[in-house]
This record gives sequence, C-alpha cells and structure tokens, in this order.
Amino acid sequence: MARIGEKEKDLSMFAFLRGARKLSGAIVAVLSLLWLTACGGGFGTGAGGPRIDTSRPVPVALLVPRGGGNAADDALAASLENAARLAMRELDGVTVDLRVYNTAGSASQAATVAGQAVSEGAKVILGPVYAQNAAAAGRAARGVNVLAFSNNPEVAGGNVFVLGNTFQNTANRLVRYAAASGKGNILVVNGQNAAEEIGRDTVARAIAATPGAQSAGNVTFEVSQTGVINAVPTITSTARSSGATSVFLTSGTDGAIPFLAQLLPENGLSPANIQYIGLQRWDIPASARTLPGLQGGWFAIPDPALQEQFQQRYLAAYGAQPHAIAGLAYDGIAAIGALVKAGNADALTGAGLTQPQGFVGVNGVFRLRGDGTAERGLAIASVQNKEIVVIDPAPRSFSGAGY
Repeated sequence: MARIGEKEKDLSMFAFLRGARKLSGAIVAVLSLLWLTACGGGFGTGAGGPRIDTSRPVPVALLVPRGGGNAADDALAASLENAARLAMRELDGVTVDLRVYNTAGSASQAATVAGQAVSEGAKVILGPVYAQNAAAAGRAARGVNVLAFSNNPEVAGGNVFVLGNTFQNTANRLVRYAAASGKGNILVVNGQNAAEEIGRDTVARAIAATPGAQSAGNVTFEVSQTGVINAVPTITSTARSSGATSVFLTSGTDGAIPFLAQLLPENGLSPANIQYIGLQRWDIPASARTLPGLQGGWFAIPDPALQEQFQQRYLAAYGAQPHAIAGLAYDGIAAIGALVKAGNADALTGAGLTQPQGFVGVNGVFRLRGDGTAERGLAIASVQNKEIVVIDPAPRSFSGAGY
C-alpha cells in the first residue's frame, strides 16, 4: 500500500521541516525593527545570561548549517546570514558584532562551535536550525542563551528558546477563533505518526483551555492511502453523532490532506455543513487551494503584509528570495537590538528576553515565553473560490484581538 510521506518531528510546521528544504524560494518577509513598548514592565534583575555593556558592540554568534556537504543546507545558511545582516542594517543606535559559525547540520559540531562562540565572547547565540543541534548547542553554551531556529518545544527551556511557530501556538489561535465563531464543538482527526499525534495533543490542550470550546471526539487513521479510505466512514459518522461543528485536521498538504479533502465531502461531510480547520498551512502548494474539502476552510498564517515587506526588502538587497525560515534570523537580531537599545545590562538574560510586551518581527508580533517557546500573532486565513483570503487579521500587539 502506498505510504503518505511522514514529517520529521523536528521542525514539523510552517516549512520548518527538513522536507521544507525542497521548497525553492520563500514565502517569508520583513518589516522595520520595531520594539513594542508597554507601560511598566522592565527586565527585572533576573539571572540566566551574561551582563552586557550596552554602549559597546554586542557580540552575537550566528550558528548556521553550512559545511556538511548538503547544498540545501548551504543555501539555507546563506539566507539566514543574509537576513541577519539585513536586520543589522535596520538597527538604530545599536551595533551588533556578528560572528558566524558553521554547524555542518550536525549536533556534535553545533555543540563544538557553540562552546567556541562562548569562549570567544558571544553574549547570545542565534541558531542553530535543527532541534537536536539546538539542544546540543544549549548544553555547550554554558550560561549563554540560545535563540534557535527550531519550532520543536521539546528542546525549549533552560537557556534554549525556539523562535519558530509551534503547533500549540497555532492550535490556540484557531480554537479561540472557532469558539468565538460558534464552531467550538471540535472533532480532531489525526494520522498515526509522531508529528500528527503531537498536533492532536496540542489541539486537545487548546480546546481544554478555551471557553466556548469542547471536544467532539478524536478519530485517528493509519498514514497510508488505504488507512485514510478506511477511516473516512468513521470520521463522517463520528462528526454526525457528536454534533461536531468543526473538524480539525492535523495533516499537511504533503500528507493526508489531499485524500481527506476529497473523500470527506464525497462521503457526506460537506464544508457547507461543518467547518474544516487545518493545523498546517493550506496555501502551500498553490494546487491545494483547489481541493473541494478546503473551500471555506480555516488555517493560520503569519501576517501576510509584513511578510511581503520582508520579501521585497530581501530581494532588493540580495537579488533572490529568502528561504522560508530566514525571517527567524531577522527576528532574532531585531529582538536583540531592541533590548540592547533600552540600555539595560541584563537585556540578554532570560528575564530580558521574555519581557511581556514582545517584539515585531518579519512575520508579525512575537514574544519569548519562560518555557522557551515563542508566542506569535497569527492571522486566520480561508480558502475562498480557490484563493487565500485573510478573514481575521493578525494582532499587532499582545493586547489585541486574538489574545
């Protein structure tokens, strides 16, 4: 039986998979380096990172996956470095001393160069990309914070922060919107693999934490064409018997979505009668927009206007499209620059990095949490007449809609 390609648990969403290396070009982008201000707050005196002299250039280590003989990793490394340097040019009154280290995409090499970076004076580490590399770098960094380009929450915590958007952040946004829209009785449908089971659990937590949301059950399927076909009658009957108002699908467009989006409507689960919601993006590839089950469906995306700004600025600077995660390097420099500009010697400690008002990056508003994950403002998008339409804009602050 034909197998549907399974995602790696490491970097499993928003093109943060190793599989995303196959994507040529990016859908990411930039904006100005704006630090969101808020009344009160401040960094506190906390520990968890070195003190800095904010009147001098700040030594920042950038760990990129260059040097392992993989052309896709080398291209990603170049895009990350370009995005970081683009951000540096936007800093106002702050100078970053950027030092680039190559990890070769290897956890052991990531640990080696992280230790080297700290010994050479780095006050914060930006990168590496892959989750296990980030964990290794964190262990080797010896008290210096690591802002990794991963979205895997399993490696977050301690001195490791993951800048990527997580399943939990996406699930929270979509479940809140569903509950507010009267679609909060949610049936969760997931494939039987590690990534989708993590996705299922994040949706379940979002439902439990959201007033007006409730679980209409959970249906799983073997990740194969036959597995999907066999599960369709159960999904349909469970949706009807539970009175579900939404069906939340954890699969991606490179997995089971094309099958589910075709077979479920054909078997009586019409998008006109139940709300389809996707944990992963349905705008990539563009052909996904034609699938019948996705018409009217909801999924979450970063702020498209800000992405477009970044894409244009990067293209003007480098004559090429940025990689899909290059914006995370820009975000890291943006956050570092904003914190250093405030003039606090504890700016790059855990307390400084997790200041609650957050930052604006190339994908919108974001802030780092005490558990090491990033909370990001997302827009709700819908497939309408085979086009992608934003139906609920991304919040521009953490006191706005969507929070």
